[in-house]
Amino acid sequence: MVSIQHLVKRYGARLAVDDLSFEVPRGEVVGFLGPNGAGKSTTLRVLAGFLGMTSGKVTVDGHDVTTDSFAARQCIGYMPEAVPLYPEMRVAEYLTFRAELKGVARKARRANVDGAMEKASVTDVASIPIGKLSKGYRQRVGLADALVAKPPLLVLDEPTAGLDPNQIVEVRDLIRALGHEHTVLLSTHILSEVEASCSRVVVIDRGRLVAEGATRDIRRMRRAPAVDVTARGDIEELVRVANAVDGIARVKRIEILAGEPDVGVYRCTWTKTLADAQVARATEALVTSLVAHGYPVREVRAAGGTLEDVFRELTRSAHDERDAEDGSPRSAPPSSSGAAA
Repeated sequence: MVSIQHLVKRYGARLAVDDLSFEVPRGEVVGFLGPNGAGKSTTLRVLAGFLGMTSGKVTVDGHDVTTDSFAARQCIGYMPEAVPLYPEMRVAEYLTFRAELKGVARKARRANVDGAMEKASVTDVASIPIGKLSKGYRQRVGLADALVAKPPLLVLDEPTAGLDPNQIVEVRDLIRALGHEHTVLLSTHILSEVEASCSRVVVIDRGRLVAEGATRDIRRMRRAPAVDVTARGDIEELVRVANAVDGIARVKRIEILAGEPDVGVYRCTWTKTLADAQVARATEALVTSLVAHGYPVREVRAAGGTLEDVFRELTRSAHDERDAEDGSPRSAPPSSSGAAA
């Protein structure tokens, strides 16, 4: 559905996007991740036709966004981070106006507007002026705007920005449902949102691609996965018993529970060569061994291995590699991030 090849975007001397290439398969919900200044918004604006590129090639459903811009834009429903709305217009009136601008046939506009309002859950405020709506409802109107022409691709830039936790959950559920009918490219800082909604992930940093693949595969990229075990017993003996379990590379106590000096949390790090199935068996062996030696186990939970852990590690590694290339110290401020990203 989307192909981005060797995309470069400069703002004067600043390099916002640096030879970026990735693809968004048809029918998938793809999370587009990166720290502030990574070039995410710049990339999405180029994709949506709002910005020209310095060099490279971007296509949407086979249409080049430079040479066949109109056809490419007809395939996209774009929701920017700051949704531009007309506060004096009523919701249904605004969406009808937007449907007309997007070339929706007159006979189909009413049905398209009603369908977009239903999907975005704004039907109950259809006759209310947009300026009187809460931040959450205005975000939903922006989403309905992206949906009103029934585009095959939705590009959503921080769709939950400024929403409260309940509203975030509602939008997350909506995005997951939209994935059944649309290809979705979702840019967000909320990594739990990506884990809950997205089948694939693209991670960029300083305008460069640092990782791409299925969400479950990206989650497994974290080096030396581990489990945290909460158990009661003598510290040195408990560590000795845990270290003797096959597959464990290191055991380190990371916490003592308040008010319970004999209960600690121990991080047991697996060897890097251990496969997922072996990790499960090693976890069973660890608990069995501890209990057999008389150490009650209160809790076992995954340590790391979340998308947030991987994101931190990937972007930190990318910064280290870029600093090494530039010959600049790690603490130096990034010089190539895009101001508009």
